Amino acid sequence: MKLPTSAKMVATVALLGLAVQLGTSQHFYKSALLSLFFGVTLASVVSIHFRVRPSWQDALSVIGAAALFTVIDFGFLHFKPSSAGIASFLGISSLSTLGLRAIWSQGAEQERMALAFLPALIFVTSDWGSTILLGWTEQANPRVLDLYLFSFDSSLQVQIAFLIGQAYALWPWFRAAGTVFYIALPMVIGLVYAGQLLRDRTRAVSAMMAFLITGPVGVVFYNLLPAVGPIHIFLSEFPWKPIPAGQVRRLLVEPIPVEGLRNCMPSLHMGWVLLAWWYSRGLSVWERGIAMASVVFTTFATMGTGEHYLVDLVVAFPFAVFLQGLCALGLRWNDRARVTAVWYGLLLTLGWIGALRLAVKSFWISPVLPWTCCVLTVASAIFVQGRLEAATDRCKIREAVPPSAVPVAVF
Repeated sequence: MKLPTSAKMVATVALLGLAVQLGTSQHFYKSALLSLFFGVTLASVVSIHFRVRPSWQDALSVIGAAALFTVIDFGFLHFKPSSAGIASFLGISSLSTLGLRAIWSQGAEQERMALAFLPALIFVTSDWGSTILLGWTEQANPRVLDLYLFSFDSSLQVQIAFLIGQAYALWPWFRAAGTVFYIALPMVIGLVYAGQLLRDRTRAVSAMMAFLITGPVGVVFYNLLPAVGPIHIFLSEFPWKPIPAGQVRRLLVEPIPVEGLRNCMPSLHMGWVLLAWWYSRGLSVWERGIAMASVVFTTFATMGTGEHYLVDLVVAFPFAVFLQGLCALGLRWNDRARVTAVWYGLLLTLGWIGALRLAVKSFWISPVLPWTCCVLTVASAIFVQGRLEAATDRCKIREAVPPSAVPVAVF
């Protein structure tokens, strides 16, 4: 799309004005830039930027603008220095540079820059706004259902979240590795998206759509089964003093008033890393290796930090399949594999929530029952997701082969 020079000038001024306003705003700095996770989200723009367009000119521009923000904010405005703030300055500078490239480039270069800039901008904005949605969820649900999730986990006869929490406390290197991958989630998402943007734009757009809607859709499910995580329920008792299974069996499960973000069921962190792993298919070995390592260490980190129960992670599997089915742009809406993925993921996620809310005591009949449900959920999700990928591949092959190339039988 070719824009007149006047429109490009207006867009440039607006973009740079917004960057300066945000980069020097004390309110924005305190509310967003001091958040390490948000700082990493902004910094992930840098990884997208230089994966899509490696350039010394852009690097000097980004470093120079970030240095200018640092001098102004820390030297003249006297903001409290922080590593998250510096990472955020790099992210704002990179995002601005990408935006300028999208405005002033032409042809295929402009399209590529726009596909790098717009999703990155939306991703950063949605991450900043997620706290608002979570705040509304807490106000709408003053009581949480953590005892229901704790009861299910205990019915397995092994309180896995407590065991991993103990490992986190005993092995600092294990905790450090898990924390790095847990916080670096936006970097992994940016890595996968940028890689697919260079390889397969349709798949890249599908991936970013799935990454973007995970948060808002997940908040809807948070309201269906609000929970905060075992560390917020058991406090200093976690992870060293788990309640024996025999006592939990007789525990009265009921909603309890607890402060905290209702962001447990399903685990969106687990959903995001699963999507990153699935969408990394076709990328290089090192990119896939990072995505898989993120899945492994996030699995431990979500429970080791006491923020999730095991069942949260299990339900994240069908939830992620549901999202990938919704965003499978390479397939028609009525494609059997896509329809199956959407309905399978949605109904199984809702089925788990219904079972945990209404019939959690039924899982205590035998440990075989909850374990079987967990294994079947994970296995079936992987199977349905594989069918979705296979259908997407077949569709690409059909589109790549022109009709004239298809052999016709002559009788």
